[in-house]
Amino acid sequence: MDKHAEAQAARSVSQEGAEAVLPRYSSTSTASLGPELSEHSFQLDDSKGRPWLWLTVKSRAKDKKTWPLYYERDIIHGTVEVDFDKTDGAKAVAVSVSGGVTAVGQEELTFLTISEDLWDSKVSGKAPKGKASWPFSLTLPAETPASNKPKGRAELYRLPPTFTERASPVYIDYKLTATVRRGTFKVNQILTASIFYTPLSRAEPPSQLRLAAYNAGAPLVGPSGDPPGWKVLPPVQFTGTLFNQRTVTVECSVAIAAPLSFATGSPIPLFLTFTCADEQALDLLCAPSAVRLQLVRERLLGSQATQEGAGQSSNTFREPMAGAYFWPSHDGAVAQGRRQLQGEIDIKKSLRPTFVFPRFSLRYFICMFPCQAPGYVAASPDTPLFTEAVTVHTMNAIGVSPKSYAPPGYAQSMEGNYNNVAGYLENGNQRFYHHGGFQ
Repeated sequence: MDKHAEAQAARSVSQEGAEAVLPRYSSTSTASLGPELSEHSFQLDDSKGRPWLWLTVKSRAKDKKTWPLYYERDIIHGTVEVDFDKTDGAKAVAVSVSGGVTAVGQEELTFLTISEDLWDSKVSGKAPKGKASWPFSLTLPAETPASNKPKGRAELYRLPPTFTERASPVYIDYKLTATVRRGTFKVNQILTASIFYTPLSRAEPPSQLRLAAYNAGAPLVGPSGDPPGWKVLPPVQFTGTLFNQRTVTVECSVAIAAPLSFATGSPIPLFLTFTCADEQALDLLCAPSAVRLQLVRERLLGSQATQEGAGQSSNTFREPMAGAYFWPSHDGAVAQGRRQLQGEIDIKKSLRPTFVFPRFSLRYFICMFPCQAPGYVAASPDTPLFTEAVTVHTMNAIGVSPKSYAPPGYAQSMEGNYNNVAGYLENGNQRFYHHGGFQ
């Protein structure tokens, strides 16, 4: 799937998902959407270039030229058509939907197969003349049994989303397949179409004060005034040399909006409080452009994929997906030896949600590095000060519409700060240290 098609599918997920009804899992049928659906057609040609096998389906995709798009528990409606005059030896016709995990250099692990027999010569007799078509419907489940090992005990897991990034060491593919089965010594004829699948989940609701602020368009209440609405992490310190003259140590306290559960297309609110006895260092290092804080994605492959905090290995891949941007906070006034910033991380709509599945899991963390400013050299600039796990969902809690509080132009102006630290994690080699023992 190319980047344009995947981006369109991801945008459709965000737009459609906001209208879905979801207590925990959604149970909506594509049949109920009627004219809003796109129709996708695929065909298989014979040796002379003449089409003879067609697979047609309807999906939630906005554009019929992109991959068909489905959510969990959707019903895939379509038709299979065969021109029997252009094929010989047909014994049966079937359609199926399948899902599989494929790591580079390994065989695909199929975790989902749902099939429907449309025609069988043993039941219906000889193949009909000319064209024949059959409607079908295949229901996507919310869960499927799967195991980390080829012959291990299977457990129920939520179906993971499609994951097809270029150069990724692992892929999750879903396919629709129309199969014309032939005689014993003849090769079956198969028409396959990839589909884009997204599980549905809602972020947990924010605190009452944060929700009231969203609804009223009022400023957010910080950690001191809304303790249930924030997770305040243990203070961290970083040390460095200023202007090659003196060593300074800065202490930083980070507050992340709680619960640590956010939807794609939404901001993650943040408050930072810095303390330092050196006022000059504090002014320099607490400038919004000096702060380095990111949303980091972790892809964990292999037998440890389902383990929480499995740690660093050759099968762990981490990369920054978004950088935070900050501005002076009005929640706490500037004081001697103390500065406070307010900030956000934008979760792009195109990000795939958090999921855990045998052989491949996707998790997210908020990670902070020592500040970076002209004239200041940190003692360990590439060592994270902390990481904190957050969960990314496909939809916001019912009735919640988060808003950004960034002053105009701040998100764009701070993008360069994110790029400065992007290289540290691209190869998945950076070790993190987590408050909960993740290392």
